[in-house]
Formats: sequence, C-alpha cells, structure tokens
Amino acid sequence: MLSFDTNGEFANNYKFLIGSILPRPIAVVSTLNEDGTNNVAPFSFFTAVSAKPMIIAFSPLIRTSTGEMKDTPRNILREKEFVINFVTEETIDKINSTSTELPYGQDEFEYAGLNALDSDVVKARRVAESPIHFECIFRDRLSYGDEPGCGQIITGEVVKVHVNEEIYEKGRIITEKFKPVGRGAGNDWVLCNNLIQRERLMGAQIQK
Repeated sequence: MLSFDTNGEFANNYKFLIGSILPRPIAVVSTLNEDGTNNVAPFSFFTAVSAKPMIIAFSPLIRTSTGEMKDTPRNILREKEFVINFVTEETIDKINSTSTELPYGQDEFEYAGLNALDSDVVKARRVAESPIHFECIFRDRLSYGDEPGCGQIITGEVVKVHVNEEIYEKGRIITEKFKPVGRGAGNDWVLCNNLIQRERLMGAQIQK
C-alpha cells in the first residue's frame, strides 16, 4: 500500500478527496447577487447535519484560479439565505454548465437554460427543474483559511421544503423516481440506477 503526506501540493490532496469520497451528493445552490440577479452553482462537498432543527452543510473552496471567495458564499454571507436544489439524470448537462465561471452578476439561470421559481420564505430563487428544493437561512460559517484551495463550511437551516408529488409517496421520497446524480473523480458523474437492499441492524428505523 502506498502512503502520502498531506503537506504537499493542493492538487494532490484534492485528487485524493474527490477520488475517495464518492459518490458525492451535489448541492445546487441558488443565491441572489448584490444587484438582484440570480446565481446558481453546484457543490459536491455537501451533506446533512441535523434533522431537528433541519440543518445542511456544504463546503465551497477558495478559488484556485484567483484566490478569491466564490460568488455563492459571498452572496450567502451578505443575504443570509439560499436555496439548495438537486441534480437528476435529466438535468446533468444544464447543472454542469452552471459551474462555468461567469462574470459576477451574469444570471446562471439564463446561461444554463434553467427556469427560476420564487421561494416562499427566502428571496433566492428555486430551480424549477429540480424535484426538491430546500429554502435555507444561513446559520454558521467555519473557515479553514483564505489561501487558494482552502475550504469553509457553510450551514443553513432548512425552513421550507418543496417536493415534486411525482417522486413522493406515503411520506418518503422514492429514489427510483427521483433519479439523483452524484459526483465522482475528474469528470465522472454517478447515476443511482442500480439499487440494492440491506436490512439495517438497529432497533428502530424512521424510514424503511
């Protein structure tokens, strides 16, 4: 087995992270720019944190190209709100195009051919093509530095959930109808089209 120290190049560490932690769920985060235009960007460092209160977290890195904070965290820290949208098999190409580094203020909804929906609680818009939306209020930020490639954790409290009724049955989301997509290493994407079942060995289960 090969062994590596982590005090070398950023790129080496990054490749180990994205090549090992997979498949990674994708948070498609929509925010408002300072001039009121829409911003949408995908982040694959994303997870659930708490059920009550309902808290999610994602980790946008400092841009390696410029050393600047990305537009999404800039907008969240200013507006204190955002929306989490999700990727499906049908929307891979459009969501992938939102990762393009556009000039600040250019609308990613329009650039990617996505449709915007008004939210109920927050001002940030929802991606109509996403079957699930989490309207979030900013909770916390933990920074690990300001150099290129440094990460930060941004958490948000989900204050409103929207679910397409076509993928929702008897109080649960049906994965086969949701058709979520994950990220792998490099340009790899992962489809959830080959599910297996294993009984969980615990006393109580909320979802079976």
